[in-house]
Order: sequence, then C-alpha cells, then structure tokens
Amino acid sequence: MDITLIIAAMPAYNEGHAIAEVVRSCTKHVDKVVVIDDGSSDNTSEIAQSLGAFVVRHTKNLGYGAALKSCFNIARELDADVMIVLDSDGQHNPDEIPKLITPLKQGFDLVIGSRFIKDNGKNIPLYRKIGMKVLDIATYLAGGINVTDSQSGFRAYGKKAIEKIRFNGDDMSAGSEILIQVKSHKLKFTEVNIHCRYDIEDCSSQNPFLHGLRVLFCLFMNMFRGPLYYCAVPGILAITIGFFTGFEFLWGFDYKGNLFPASVVFMILSTIIGILLISTGIILHLRSKTIYRS
Repeated sequence: MDITLIIAAMPAYNEGHAIAEVVRSCTKHVDKVVVIDDGSSDNTSEIAQSLGAFVVRHTKNLGYGAALKSCFNIARELDADVMIVLDSDGQHNPDEIPKLITPLKQGFDLVIGSRFIKDNGKNIPLYRKIGMKVLDIATYLAGGINVTDSQSGFRAYGKKAIEKIRFNGDDMSAGSEILIQVKSHKLKFTEVNIHCRYDIEDCSSQNPFLHGLRVLFCLFMNMFRGPLYYCAVPGILAITIGFFTGFEFLWGFDYKGNLFPASVVFMILSTIIGILLISTGIILHLRSKTIYRS
C-alpha cells in the first residue's frame, strides 16, 4: 500500500485543557492533524489552530457520531490515504500511532486499537469491562464481526475504508455501526494492543450505562433492518435438517422395514419451524423498511 498522506482526526468537545498535548504528540507521526470541535464553549478550537491543526467547528454540539462523520468527510476531501481516529482528551497515546499504521501497509483496511489484547485492560474498571463485553457480543450478533474491543475509539482507516464507510448515527453508537459495515463492504480488519488511561478526570462525557443502552439500541435496530438474513438462514437450515431426516426415515422404511415415529415428528416440526422462520423474515423485512424510513 502506497501512503502519501496520513492524517490524525479527533472529535473534541471542551478539551481545551488537554488538546495541546494531543495535537503536539500526533504531529510527530502524521502529516496533518484534524480537530473536529463539536460545539465547544471553551478555547479548544483556538488552541488546536494555534498549533497548526486543521480545525472544523460545529456551531453546536451534535454528538460523537456527527463529529466522526466530519472526520471521514475531511479525510475524503483531503484524499487521505490513512486516517487515525483517536480521543482528544489524552486517554490514547499518540506514540502508538505507528503500531496501527503498520498493518495498513500489510493490506488491512481497518486496524482497531484493542484494550484487551496481551493482558491489557487491567486498569479498566470492572463495570466497564462487563459493559464492553456485552457490546462486543451484540456487535457480533448484529454484524457478524468478532472483535475484542468493539468500543475502541483508537482506530486506523485505510483509503478503501475511508471511501466505503458511511454511517447514520450521531452519538457514541457510530463506532459499532462502522464495524457492522466492515463485513458488508468486505473490508479486511485486525486488532493491535493499545493502552488507555483512566486516571483522567471526566474522561467520558457520557454516563457509561446510558451510553451502553444507546449502543445496544442501535445494534438492535441494525439487526431489525436485516431480519430476512437472521430469520431466513436458520429457517433454511431447519428445513434442510427436516428434509434429510425425512429422507433417512423413508430410506429406512422402504429398504429395511423399520419405522421410527420420532423421526417423522422431528421432520414435521423442523419443516414447520423452518417455514415459519422464513415467513417471519419476509414479513419483518417488509415491515422494517417502513419503520426504518419513518
């Protein structure tokens, strides 16, 4: 992969106390630093701009997802080959940026900085670990992508990912929505271990419990948008099992003279369940289009 322009992009909201150090540290590893000031009421924009960062300012606070959309838009406008997304509050260590860039050079489209590889995450509060694991499982169920840290905000996107990924969410659920698109766009991804600080005051602008509920709701809606897949596939599998069970019953009855009533019952139940699942998937698929539009 030929890389000519690497940018570091970070959503920021009232991070005047920390933005300077993050921008300075990023400058050592990237060609351009982009700061999306999401309606801050402090001097976040002024500080970032004074240090040479390219600043985009939202007139009001729109949410993390909206700021992340601006990161992608700017990356596309600049025709960036690599975009590193990280937090602007100092939680992430910009000196780990090269660690995320290396897999992109090897052909990956997305690199996720994981807090749970190689015994990382020992300093993460237990309630956060539990919540993150629940969201990891939900992300897998919704999008079929298995990662150890679906909520990581420290990621590296290659050119293909920058061009392909388009998402709707304006809040913290955008991170999971992006991962759901990875499989549909056939993007290659991997994870590398990173470190994250939790000794920073007010390091999270949202209540972790409410954040988790919002992300779960977003993942549920994504699953509901694709009910044909989640219902039809198990339905087809059930009918297939029923078919082979019936075939085995008929073969045994015709050639061996054996009768297995349990096989007949299983065949009928499996076929009925399969038909019901496929029918439900079709009905929900049609209904979901109406709900999604509204």
